[in-house]
Amino acid sequence: MSHVSLRCESCGAAHPSNMDILGCHGCGCPLDVEYTAAGPSVPIAGYDVRMPFHEPAATLSLGEGNTPVVELSKIGEALGIKRLDVKLEFMNPTGSYKDRGTAVMLSVARELGIREIVEDSSGNAGASVSAYAARSGIKAHIFAPASAPAAKLKQIRVYGAEVHAIEGSRDDTTDAAIAFYKRNGLVYASHAWSPFFFEGTKTFAFEVARRYGGEPPSHVVFPVGNGGLFLGAWRGFSELLDDGRIGRMPRLHAVQAANAMPITARSRGGGWSQADAQPTIAGGISVAAPARGGQVVDVLRRANGTAVAVAETEIASMQKALARDEGIFAEPTSAAALAGIHHLAAEGVIAPGDSVLAPITGFGLKDEVRFDVEG
Repeated sequence: MSHVSLRCESCGAAHPSNMDILGCHGCGCPLDVEYTAAGPSVPIAGYDVRMPFHEPAATLSLGEGNTPVVELSKIGEALGIKRLDVKLEFMNPTGSYKDRGTAVMLSVARELGIREIVEDSSGNAGASVSAYAARSGIKAHIFAPASAPAAKLKQIRVYGAEVHAIEGSRDDTTDAAIAFYKRNGLVYASHAWSPFFFEGTKTFAFEVARRYGGEPPSHVVFPVGNGGLFLGAWRGFSELLDDGRIGRMPRLHAVQAANAMPITARSRGGGWSQADAQPTIAGGISVAAPARGGQVVDVLRRANGTAVAVAETEIASMQKALARDEGIFAEPTSAAALAGIHHLAAEGVIAPGDSVLAPITGFGLKDEVRFDVEG
């Protein structure tokens, strides 16, 4: 008997735990893992963390997690923040935080005997799924925008995945992936939809809790497109809080590019449609219609968080400042989070004496450096 079911947070309906079910049969909303009985756990940063697979010894890993935290003294001083840290998620095996979620998602896929999967991605998730699929002997079809950075497409291909380059927007890529998996009767291993992916990204929160001695920083600020790390961190911190292993929930904030800001607009009561989206150098958060957008907005409210949007010039300027002032080469998506901290401080959401943490979600070599965008 499984210790896991999938539950819809919108209507509460329960579904069996498998990878064929992506959305609620009743209302179509995304599903989340619910632990209905005692089951396996894995050691993460000194904590026993519940997981959705059944045989921990057979889980898939490339050594993901346990990424370092470093202080940004110069940028913190420039932003007027006493303690500003970053967690270097680009030190995961394929160069982004996505490896946390992929390791768990594909462990479940391998346990279920799945041999072929489909994913759509602007780059990082595609590379991650390709690597872990190669490790597990699963064939991967990766759908990516034809305009995605060449370095990311090359990384996907080198793992042996079949790349489907789609002309059009990021959302056109998703539509093409969905049509393909349905037409061919395959499994859609979507980092945006799969509830198992978020069980992997929740490990971020356990590492943060341990790094800060059981009391997380006052604020954690994420770049948010589909919300893969943001929602996973919320799940992790919630488990820690429910189990009495931390005393409070940190405030969780979301940063988007002004050219693709559906969550920021919705959380602030503004209008937004897919037609409003414009290209952004922060490709990892270029999502006009996030599958879990409503869930992200709900978590922002529950975590006393704020969503902000930053301009292209701010992203480019922060990417250069991270490299030149702190020695950290981050992709533009990660730089967006740091640019957002400036807005949060200016709005009084973050006070000068607060402790702040942001993830550097992806490495700069995975993207193009845009010196033509002045910051």
